Amino acid sequence: MMIIRNATLSDAPDILGIYAPFVTDSCISFETEVPSIKGFATRMEKIMKSYPYLVCEMDDKIVGYAYGSKHRERAAYKYSADVTIYIDPDYHGRGIGRALYTELAGALAELGIYSAFAGIAQPNEKSVGLHKAIGFKEVGVYHNVGYKFGKWLDVMWMEMQLKAYDIP
Repeated sequence: MMIIRNATLSDAPDILGIYAPFVTDSCISFETEVPSIKGFATRMEKIMKSYPYLVCEMDDKIVGYAYGSKHRERAAYKYSADVTIYIDPDYHGRGIGRALYTELAGALAELGIYSAFAGIAQPNEKSVGLHKAIGFKEVGVYHNVGYKFGKWLDVMWMEMQLKAYDIP
């Protein structure tokens, strides 16, 4: 059974366990060193003060997570958020991404967020496919915006409308 719930700081080690291989073994994350548990928990705490941070549990363990975060600094951006999702590769293809993003989109809309943005390092067909399947549309590509493992990397940006663009 799949359970989506709000993350807690005590989940930090399990969440970092999912994230770390994306740092060390891939270009999906642009980080080059795995954060410490303390540093990671501090990040989580900062995000959770203003945005939803969700985990998915299956088989009595955390197998994925997703969260919203500030899109940009200027005041007029306050109705937009960036979104991030990571799923344990052993659990890909089980609907976890869709379930996490469905809950996250609803929670962000309730907070008054109208637009969600996702930056996806390229190539990453699985992530692009997930985002398209749940309603994200491509906005554009930042070419050669990151450098990791001896190569320049592009990031595709995608967007999704979370609620009607009325007067906030």
